[in-house]
Amino acid sequence: MGLLGWRVFFTRRGLPWPKSGCDVVAELGDLDEWLDERRIGDGSPYLLDPLGRYDVDLNDYFVTELANEPMTTQEAVAYDLKRFLKFLWDNRGRRSWKVATAEDRSAFKHWRVTDIVGPRVELTTWDREVATVNRFYLWAVRKGHAAWNPFLQRTSRSRDPRRTAEAETPAEASHEGPRNDVEWLPPALYRQWRDVGVRGFTVEGLPDRSFRGRFASRNAAYADTKIRTGLRLAEQTSLSLFELPEMVPGLLNQRSWLPKAIAKGGSARRVYFPASALKDVWDYVDTDRAEAVEDARDAGVYERIRNPLIITDRRRPFVVVDGQRLSVAKLKHDERRRVLMDTPQGLEPAALWLNQYGLPSKPSAWQEVFKTANRRCDRLGLRLRCRPHVLRHSFAVITLEQLWRGHIQELAAMTPRQRETYQMVFGDPLNWVRMRLGHSSIEVTQVYLHTLQELEMETRMALIPSSWEPTGVHPEDLEEAVNDAA
Repeated sequence: MGLLGWRVFFTRRGLPWPKSGCDVVAELGDLDEWLDERRIGDGSPYLLDPLGRYDVDLNDYFVTELANEPMTTQEAVAYDLKRFLKFLWDNRGRRSWKVATAEDRSAFKHWRVTDIVGPRVELTTWDREVATVNRFYLWAVRKGHAAWNPFLQRTSRSRDPRRTAEAETPAEASHEGPRNDVEWLPPALYRQWRDVGVRGFTVEGLPDRSFRGRFASRNAAYADTKIRTGLRLAEQTSLSLFELPEMVPGLLNQRSWLPKAIAKGGSARRVYFPASALKDVWDYVDTDRAEAVEDARDAGVYERIRNPLIITDRRRPFVVVDGQRLSVAKLKHDERRRVLMDTPQGLEPAALWLNQYGLPSKPSAWQEVFKTANRRCDRLGLRLRCRPHVLRHSFAVITLEQLWRGHIQELAAMTPRQRETYQMVFGDPLNWVRMRLGHSSIEVTQVYLHTLQELEMETRMALIPSSWEPTGVHPEDLEEAVNDAA
């Protein structure tokens, strides 16, 4: 086999058996059963080296340590690791990751950040990469797969007063990246991006008859839900119908619960669905989703799902996994994709967001929806771009600004003692937003305060007169008046 470089692949069941003989495949037996026994879900990444070899110790990191992480996180980790492994192979004499040294790490940083022929990535990108590879080595050393960690450590203390314990962090992090730069969209710009890119309107706000987007209503409901709830891409994509609250007349926000099994880092929390966004989601459920389910039933799609998890009573959403009765709330991302409800009309996925084939959608599909919307905006001359995570940032900035405005208005008319009582009862808007975002530390949420400060200064800058000189006063006359005053 020729040298092909380090490559990232993703597991997938139901692949055809190779026509030619393969000793390795023969030893494994049924590949799907092998994946089932190890509880490796579809879409789990693995790496092959330039000789096509599968490193068991390396790939065990995804099977064990990252098994409960969203697929989007696992994918990002795989590509960050691939860059470091490729550098060791291409530039450090095909060195194995198990014996990488501090010199290798230093050379890698030079190539990634400062080398004239290197990619010269942003410091924020480097900080993410070094954090990813450092975490992998901490695990590898703990498991005995590597004798040492090539990334130096330093002791740091959290600035969060509630966290007093010291922690080890990679010393190679720059600590200089533009951490306060938050990419977000104000409501008016978001609506323009959504209407043009997703719903197929013209820049002038009129329906575009040439637009052929079949799932515009579904995609718009998905985008509106993201910017109004702040859910992460994987979290929102894995929602089931059982996490979608019913419409209650008169309530402006309907409360739901994001289970620990699909919340990043286990950050289970309450989620608030605004009535307008929730109505659009239920309209999608009753129309586009129902049509996709009916077409899939007619095509026998659900009968072909491997190892389905069946809910026999919709009022009691339980399934049986390895003989154990589990609620849907305890199922992970990949398990939820196999959950079907047995209804009088036939089988139906429990997943909220379905693709055109009536099957649960994937985060990668929604990333492509956003890319398609961006390309349409570009074609129409609208200089607006959006990624799924930008809508999470937008939720944080907009919500925090509104909460602080109301908070300050309430405090302004109070005495110091009343303010203290008010703070104790209603808490801190920043901490409330932290809980909605699922951040473990308020330090992460504080980045949005800088954005509010920028907004405040931009507003004040707009009030500065466009002309610095009084109307009708000549510069020479003004200079003479100044000299006379002196």
